[in-house]
Amino acid sequence: MQVLLGIDIGTSGCKALLIDVDGKVVATDTATYPLSRPKPGWTEQDPELWVEGARQAVAGALAKAPKVEILSIGLSGQMHGLVPLDASNKVLRPAILWNDQRNKAECEHIVNVAGGLDGLLAATNNRMLVGYTGGKILWMQRHEPDLFSRMTTVLNPKDYLRLRLTGEIASEVSDASGTGLFDVRSRQWANSLIEKIGINPNILPPVYESQVISGRVSEEGAKLFGIPVGVPVAGGGGDSVIQTFGSGVIAPGELQTTLGTAGILAAALDAPQDNPYGRLQVFCNVTADKWHCMGVSLNAGGAMTWFREAFCRGTDGQPLSFDQIVASAAASTAGARGLLFLPYLYGERCPHPDPTARGALIGLTARHDYGDIARSVMEGIVHALADMYALMKPMGIQGQIIKASGGGAKSALWRQIQADIFGCKVITTEGAAEGAAFGAALVAGLAIGVWADVNSAMKNCRSITCEQPNLETLEVYTQAHELYRSLYPLLGQTFAALGNPIFDK
Repeated sequence: MQVLLGIDIGTSGCKALLIDVDGKVVATDTATYPLSRPKPGWTEQDPELWVEGARQAVAGALAKAPKVEILSIGLSGQMHGLVPLDASNKVLRPAILWNDQRNKAECEHIVNVAGGLDGLLAATNNRMLVGYTGGKILWMQRHEPDLFSRMTTVLNPKDYLRLRLTGEIASEVSDASGTGLFDVRSRQWANSLIEKIGINPNILPPVYESQVISGRVSEEGAKLFGIPVGVPVAGGGGDSVIQTFGSGVIAPGELQTTLGTAGILAAALDAPQDNPYGRLQVFCNVTADKWHCMGVSLNAGGAMTWFREAFCRGTDGQPLSFDQIVASAAASTAGARGLLFLPYLYGERCPHPDPTARGALIGLTARHDYGDIARSVMEGIVHALADMYALMKPMGIQGQIIKASGGGAKSALWRQIQADIFGCKVITTEGAAEGAAFGAALVAGLAIGVWADVNSAMKNCRSITCEQPNLETLEVYTQAHELYRSLYPLLGQTFAALGNPIFDK
């Protein structure tokens, strides 16, 4: 059997996935690894963990399908990371990850040297978020000058795996977009900005389109991963972009929601639309004539997990199951009997880039019960996604269908809430549950012509479930969402004041 291999380097583990030329999943395997937090706000990983995780996951998948021929490999991985290499391509220090918070001052400096936010948006069409790679490079220059002086190459996580597989230093347009140093309009490095910052542009890798073959498995890669020498490796894509592709979101009118730890609303663009105030993220898509627009909330499944662990315990003291919580929420009504939840438990990124934002329950009365609160938490997370959608509409994005993914998509109630608040049908698709590895495998197939074009590849994203909007709840959710949108402007200053250290004494 001929297969395509997708490999996704995640934050907590690596997933390897094999699909056949009809897009059917043949085998998957996952290997986990730890995360390091050496200081408050720091998150790091040893890149060798990814290599070993990939080796184990690939071996596990191939053991489940021993008589296959790998035609091509696609790569995906956590975005925005910094893997610093010396002249011998040796890793100089643990990788600094996407959720690391140490470089706020460096990001502010980059905005200043760019000429303010307007100058930065003119150069890249994106803000320089703390999570992005650009600020991490400058942080190393300022705080680890000895290591910085030895650094000759900067790679994102999946591109380090490419190096170990093929011996080639390369990246592709979607992951490069997430560095904050990439001109997404022209799909090339923003060299003028990079030079203003004082970074040598030569440390950044060559960038290819995602479907371009960027290397072939080397002899060393073959020995390490058990894959034949010469198998082509496609450019691949950053996880949040390629996962949207793997859900089949590529045409106008299609939206993707991802309810994982964070919450994402994404859509494909036919042109690189301007990004007013940089409140959204506009990246290059994994197909050469498309761009990717998304909003990212820091609070989705993570907020639900907080609610479960803090308030949802059985008589044995253990947290209730997610299904038990959802069953209680289903017993409530649309609008949670007049209760609204602002989910900003970890600050927020979109539509309010505010690290001081806080969560809130608004409208609580003595008549509300546990089920009402559970439903308000689920609804509040979807209201946050709909808030992002309001920013997308001026770009010409009009959602006619939502393709739901992430752990939250397993809940029929949560899918129905999405359908009711957005007013469009919500489906799940084959492959979306497999995450970014499925999208990587599709890109691998496109790279070698297994599918003639993107539309042919998208036929592999077959629908599984479908929820239609309930017209009876339309007015309830319309009014609830307007009230929800009014709350942050009213409470923003209060949130900031509550961050005063005096309250932590």
